[in-house]
Amino acid sequence: MSDNLIILIPFFPLLAAILIAILGPKLLKENSHYVTVLAFAASFVCSLMLFFSVQGQVVEEGTSFESVTTLWTWAAVDNAMIDADGHSVPFLIDVTLRSDALTSIMLCMVTFIATLVAIFGAGYMHGDRGYWRFFAYVSLFVFSMTMLVSVSNFLLLFVFWEAVGLCSYLLIGFWYHKPEASAAGKKAFLVNRVGDFGFALAIFLIWINYGTLNFHDYVVDGQVIIPGVFGQMRLGGALPYVQGGMATAICLLLMLGACGKSAQFPLHVWLPDAMEGPTPVSALIHAATMVTAGVYMVTRCTPLFHASPDAQVTVACIGGFTALLAGLIALTQHDLKRVLAYSTVSQLGYMFLALGTGSLAGIVAGMFHLFTHAFFKALLFLGSGSVMHAMGNVIDMRRFGGLRHLMPWTFRTFLVGCLALAGIFPFAGFWSKDAILASVHDRAYPGAHSHDSQDSEHDADHDADQDADDHATHSVALLSADHAGSNQADSYTNIYVWLYRSACFTAFLTAFYTFRAFFLTFYGPQVIPDESGHHAHESPPMMWIPLAILAIFAFLIGFVSELDHKFAHLLTSTPSLAFAGMHDTMQPGGFHMDIAISSSIIAVLGIALAAFLYLGHQREVEAISKLKLVAPLRALSLNKFYLDEIYTWAVVKPLEFLGIIYFWLDRWLVDGLVNLIGKVPVALGSGFRYLQTGLLPFYSLSMVVAMLILLFLGQVLWGGG
Repeated sequence: MSDNLIILIPFFPLLAAILIAILGPKLLKENSHYVTVLAFAASFVCSLMLFFSVQGQVVEEGTSFESVTTLWTWAAVDNAMIDADGHSVPFLIDVTLRSDALTSIMLCMVTFIATLVAIFGAGYMHGDRGYWRFFAYVSLFVFSMTMLVSVSNFLLLFVFWEAVGLCSYLLIGFWYHKPEASAAGKKAFLVNRVGDFGFALAIFLIWINYGTLNFHDYVVDGQVIIPGVFGQMRLGGALPYVQGGMATAICLLLMLGACGKSAQFPLHVWLPDAMEGPTPVSALIHAATMVTAGVYMVTRCTPLFHASPDAQVTVACIGGFTALLAGLIALTQHDLKRVLAYSTVSQLGYMFLALGTGSLAGIVAGMFHLFTHAFFKALLFLGSGSVMHAMGNVIDMRRFGGLRHLMPWTFRTFLVGCLALAGIFPFAGFWSKDAILASVHDRAYPGAHSHDSQDSEHDADHDADQDADDHATHSVALLSADHAGSNQADSYTNIYVWLYRSACFTAFLTAFYTFRAFFLTFYGPQVIPDESGHHAHESPPMMWIPLAILAIFAFLIGFVSELDHKFAHLLTSTPSLAFAGMHDTMQPGGFHMDIAISSSIIAVLGIALAAFLYLGHQREVEAISKLKLVAPLRALSLNKFYLDEIYTWAVVKPLEFLGIIYFWLDRWLVDGLVNLIGKVPVALGSGFRYLQTGLLPFYSLSMVVAMLILLFLGQVLWGGG
């Protein structure tokens, strides 16, 4: 059953993209959204069925589960490489899809959010001249993302990694007649090429060191012919993972690719500008598709990162720094969508911070936050789109306000999204963000929360069965390597202490800037811009119903997923998270009351400060902004720490200067030399033309003179010999 479902899930969006591309301009036109919505809904139903199928298999088998479906062989090269033992290694790339817990969770999240975004987009894009083109692009986007999380080898992962990048370029620059949108699309495309170059290098290194790009073992007649990178032979300990500098190089290059897709420092600069595309696109990119690809990839590659503590702490540092940096920038932004965009960058930083702890608890927390974040961030972006729709495409918070009575549904649902983002109990963000803080705290203060204090139900069911089996088969070499890596990772404790403190401060910033935007938009005197035509009103049901559905999930999904630790139980059945080395790390499933209380106090303080400053006349804000110490800091935040300007002068301008030089060299030196060579025969021909006089005496004299010259040269050159 799962074999058919995993094929149908990407098939429906692909079919929709093809049908709309062919029939949209002439036949479907304003009805193009029906095809997309139906396709996404069908994919979601199949994803849900796959989810329950995988869950049933996990419960039945009581261990990790995966199912691999091979459609066809794409490339097969015999004797492609000779390994270290002198054996010939073939290069095989199959179009193979995998069903496991990680894939099923991602597919459910992507297709559900995409369905609601498509419904909202039908109302938001109504009347746009590129209506059919929008839904064709969105369908192709979702197809690419579902394939990205479903494929079972690195090469196909890279193919759909690039396909997602292409679709984001097309959608961010959808309104290409606007210079800002066109520039934002190109910026996203070019910045991502930097990360993708690192990802491509990582794939080459993986092929060289592992002799395959498949995640799974290649099995023929029950015998493993080629061990996969995340196959049972390596996960079981029969074959070790590469250690040392090579492992670190592979992981850092993979992380560079993730930094591009998931907008982490220093490649984060493209994501805030991506809001120039239609708001449904922003919701799709920021919540469920492109930016989640990097987090997914690093999670999938956990065994590789487990072999390099240096890479793990680098991931944590990049995530923690990005979360703080984006939070500081979001404090002063006036554009509602830009505030949410920097919020996305910051929350993605939280996810990488959790993944960088290297513990199973941290990895589960990072993926849990990715899952919950998708619902409330889609809600917030679609809510901002509802505001933008009513305000005549104005999104500057200085130009509108007091909208809570004018737009009651948008107001209520937006409030739910803000509470979830701020991490207020019992909203979704509370559960996942606290799990991240707890995992970082455990890494920073080993032993502060003993393993026994956690809910032991998960440990008893999972560890007793799994550890006994896996540790028995785990090789001595791999165990000693893991132990050495663990000791090395312990030396980074002080770094994690600072990362934990930074994460707590970032949580305060998150609550503050989120409710700053909320109060500026919905409170104060009612202000409506002229662009709205003085007919501003609540969005139609096609737009606010998806908001209401997302609000319900933003409220409940965290609690439901955390109940009995369902999310952790399922996710840890993913083979690449169930190998023996991960069971030596901090396990998921615990609820740390002290972390929950402290983080809740931090969030409430952030909301209280935002209410004090932005409810009312805002005299305090004006007074604070004029302080000598605050003014330059505010300028740094408002101007995004001048990172765009730094990149312009450090990268763009030098490249433009080199481009001018190369253009001049190409135009005048290379082309000039080629043209000169071409003109020489013409010039010689023109010179000899004057010798053709038609007079016989001249020709006779010429022959005599030429003969004398030849005789003279012969005498000079050879006569002396």
